[in-house]
Amino acid sequence: MTKALKRLIPRSLTGQVTGIVAVSVILGMIFTLAVVVFFFDVTFPGRSSSSAAFRISDITRLVRAAATPDEADTVIANARNIGFEVSRVAISSLAPLPGRVGMPVSSSLVIRRLNAEPGIEVLNRLRTPSGSRYQLIVRLDERQALVFEPTEGISLWRHLLTPTTLVLAIIMIFALLLSIYAIRWIIAPLAAVAKAAHSFGRLPQDDQDVSLKGPREIRQVADAINGMRTRIRALLDDRGRMLAAISHDLRTPLTRLRLRAERVGDAGLSGAMLGDIAQISRMLDETLDYLRDDAKAETMSKVDLPSLLQTICSDFADIGHSVSYRGPARLTWVCQPKALTRALTNIVENGLKHGHTVIAGIGIDQKGSAEIEISDDGPGIPEPLRDRVFEPFFKADHARSDGGFGLGLSIASDIVKRHGGDIALVDRAPRGLIVRITLPEEIALGAA
Repeated sequence: MTKALKRLIPRSLTGQVTGIVAVSVILGMIFTLAVVVFFFDVTFPGRSSSSAAFRISDITRLVRAAATPDEADTVIANARNIGFEVSRVAISSLAPLPGRVGMPVSSSLVIRRLNAEPGIEVLNRLRTPSGSRYQLIVRLDERQALVFEPTEGISLWRHLLTPTTLVLAIIMIFALLLSIYAIRWIIAPLAAVAKAAHSFGRLPQDDQDVSLKGPREIRQVADAINGMRTRIRALLDDRGRMLAAISHDLRTPLTRLRLRAERVGDAGLSGAMLGDIAQISRMLDETLDYLRDDAKAETMSKVDLPSLLQTICSDFADIGHSVSYRGPARLTWVCQPKALTRALTNIVENGLKHGHTVIAGIGIDQKGSAEIEISDDGPGIPEPLRDRVFEPFFKADHARSDGGFGLGLSIASDIVKRHGGDIALVDRAPRGLIVRITLPEEIALGAA
């Protein structure tokens, strides 16, 4: 039951605030209607149960005080003129009420007040044979009684369709409409702030500031986000200039070292030096590629994923590696082609470093997302290290260590997450590892 109620709760802020307003207005209507039903009489003339009881007791006393039957008839006639359906009957003509009859709330309050009046006795268990079962009978003396018939029906619709209820319903409708408009006016700037923060993390070229609209608190948040984005852009620009300087300053001495190593007379020493220089260059390129931000600015475009993956597999197969593709011939998707090619290449390279055979495939999962799987026949990665292999500069020394900086899977993970996707490592039977990449459909459609 609790879970079912939780599912009924709106997830959005607009829905929750609107629900609170609606529930508050409805509870107010119910409370007001309860007050009207309990304390205002709709069965007997008079604005409230106390007023109706007061008039009935006055009519009873006036009829008792009449000196002659004609005077009593005159009092009864005057009571009818003011809205009371009253008649004088003999108690002997009344019949016992069969069973238990529920009285309207307002009539019950009138009876309770009449019983509290001195000298007034209500005959609850007697009724006239042809009268209404909800009539009210007050004893005059030992032989006679006054019978008050209800002047209005007591159906539920008569309770609900009172002027007060209709007024409350109109108020509720206008309150809900105004509340929804006001809530949307308040929430819309907040949604714009969230959209700007989301797009800034995924699309850095989106440099449009957040509009300073809405309540003061939301304007403060928008202004803080604009300032934060400005500072982040400045940091990215500084990092770009720093990377350009590092790339220039380090490559120049590496080039000189390579030229000097080539002139070394000892062939074995020259080859070892050139190997170390190549490894340093490769590690430098890997680090700079990871830190460089130009790939994040690449625009989304439609590509044929099988063609892209087949091209990568062919490039590795041409230089003697056992890399093959298994999957559909065509599957159009929206992505950053260069960035995704880089991520898939890193994963294939990682598989070849620790295995002999790599197989790539593409499919569609149950959610409609593109699912790319790259499997190898290497030793695999232990379960405790699978989350950490995506961390920058982490190397699983006891699983898949090599001469790099351990940034290949980190770069691939960053690119996949920038596409709104997910990357996971799964065991391959009987041996090896599967890298599974999921690219959601909604990201593709939105980018298109």
